[in-house]
Amino acid sequence: MQTPFEQAVTEHGPTVLRVCRAALGPGPDADDAWSETFVAALRAWPDLPADTNVQAWLVRVAQRRTIDVLRARQRQPVPTDDLPQGVSSLGNPDTDHHDLWAAVAGLPERQRLALAYHYLGGLPHTETAALIGGTPAAVRRAAADGIRRLRSSYPTDHDEEG
Repeated sequence: MQTPFEQAVTEHGPTVLRVCRAALGPGPDADDAWSETFVAALRAWPDLPADTNVQAWLVRVAQRRTIDVLRARQRQPVPTDDLPQGVSSLGNPDTDHHDLWAAVAGLPERQRLALAYHYLGGLPHTETAALIGGTPAAVRRAAADGIRRLRSSYPTDHDEEG
């Protein structure tokens, strides 16, 4: 693009700001989206074809930035004084299984972390090894040792019946 970037900001900045404010409402989110639009535009400016409709292109970039802000808003936690009551649907032990958490807490740290990251967090042994140190084989061994120790120290329903 041969036109100076500053000229594009001067000519189209107010239009982009109106688009951001219309989508996000007046305030810091709209101002941030406006700024991010022009930061993204500045990065792409040297490669922009000379015949590009700059205003339409900037509005399109602004639209994407406002969508990013709206998505980020939806992911923000909402503080509340009332916590939901109920049983976890994630398979976590309920209040009758405090002894299970105590058994897990009683494991050596390396076994406990290997179990937590691999079996509860779903990470592969290679990523678990990157988090707690050591080789994936050592982490696999620590997780297996932790499971064996839990099986020997924590009675299951099958053990109680038989």
